[in-house]
Amino acid sequence: MAVTKIHPIEKTLHLALNYIMNADKTDEKILISSFNCNPNTAHLEFEQTKRECNSKAKILARHLIQSFAPGETTPELAHQIGLDLCAKILQGKYEYVLATHIDKGHLHNHIIFNNVSFETGRAYQSNKRSYHQIRAVSDELCKENDLSVIDENYKRFKSRYSTNGKCYIEYMEFKKGSSWKNRLQLAIDKAIIKSATYEEFLKTMEAFGYEIKIGKYLSFRHTDKKDSGRFTRTKANVLGEDYTKERIKERIKNPNKHKIYNNEHLYEKNSYKKPDTIIGIKNNEKIQASKGYEVWAGKHNMKTMASSLNEMRRYGINSYEELELKLKNAASDRQQLLDKIKQAEQEMKSIYSAIENKNTVSKNQLIYDMYIEDKENIAFYEEYRPQIIAYEIALKELKKSKYHTLSITDLSGKYATLEQEKFKLMEDYASQNSILHELQHAKKNTDIYLDNHLEKF
Repeated sequence: MAVTKIHPIEKTLHLALNYIMNADKTDEKILISSFNCNPNTAHLEFEQTKRECNSKAKILARHLIQSFAPGETTPELAHQIGLDLCAKILQGKYEYVLATHIDKGHLHNHIIFNNVSFETGRAYQSNKRSYHQIRAVSDELCKENDLSVIDENYKRFKSRYSTNGKCYIEYMEFKKGSSWKNRLQLAIDKAIIKSATYEEFLKTMEAFGYEIKIGKYLSFRHTDKKDSGRFTRTKANVLGEDYTKERIKERIKNPNKHKIYNNEHLYEKNSYKKPDTIIGIKNNEKIQASKGYEVWAGKHNMKTMASSLNEMRRYGINSYEELELKLKNAASDRQQLLDKIKQAEQEMKSIYSAIENKNTVSKNQLIYDMYIEDKENIAFYEEYRPQIIAYEIALKELKKSKYHTLSITDLSGKYATLEQEKFKLMEDYASQNSILHELQHAKKNTDIYLDNHLEKF
């Protein structure tokens, strides 16, 4: 398994080259290669290329690190993979020095290449796209040499729960569990459970209140969506890899899908009609001004009170005292559900933080090991200060977390389980909230009716 990282070098090129070519780390400099430059004078040749190309780039070079899992490969194979990586990503356009270090428990390549191409005179464009290309090539080379590739668990977790690229409103909704993208994910999950075929899945999504547009990408838009009204495409970089059209079809055919998601939760919305309220008779100006209105109000109140009594008996309530007790218990039950939702959210937040911290530690482990080995190297510390600080903060937070012993795989599973539990709790909360409002309305009607007639039952 190879892990890749790339960093710019702005001031310490000579020191960086000296570090990676250390004899103790490279088997007495046997595991050092270069392209279109002499390793000992590479810093000068990089600068000369920059002058000849009239480049004004501030960055002198790029430092690429490729580390392998302990015991998985040999120094010679690791070095050859490093050479192959340089050939594919640099394409013979940039000078570079490659050094394979053997002094740690895991083998790793250091590649320092000129930021300016001697062929085109242009500066290397380092961004997310180029980094992912490096990752892809590195993984491909590992597969070709029967090595494992980087664990995809963190990638899959971020693909589904990523907040990158979200607007502030959507990000806050995501944290609260009310993101419309998150709701669409859950709706798709439930529709897959209920469907035996892709066509049935589409009909189920329509029943859940979604408009569907079928083209190159499968797109959805909810009828009550309060945004710009655009359809949401089921693309990997939008909803996650599990929500592409192809992946949805695969999941529908999965015989174990009922074990993954709870199939009891549906998204149908009940029609809502505002309940009638008893009209207060005392000091009512309309009743005093119109005999006809008084007669109508009397009939309305009788029908409404009869309806309220039926509603109360549906809940097993037969007296005013029982109504008050039921109302008190309903309010307590709602609060307990709310407390459980908050607890689930807190757990999800802790798990999310643990996953991020574990990834940060893993990503910066090699740099931190290099820093610990030579703490007196001020230049190295200044070059990699952000990575070192990030590592230390993440490690400190991890040690305080109760999840520090769990893997990203296990944590991702716990997060998904909690997400489903939270969604069930939110549905129960909505149901309990509806009951509470019904009981409150029944009590309000009863109080007004009793006040109208000065009666107690």
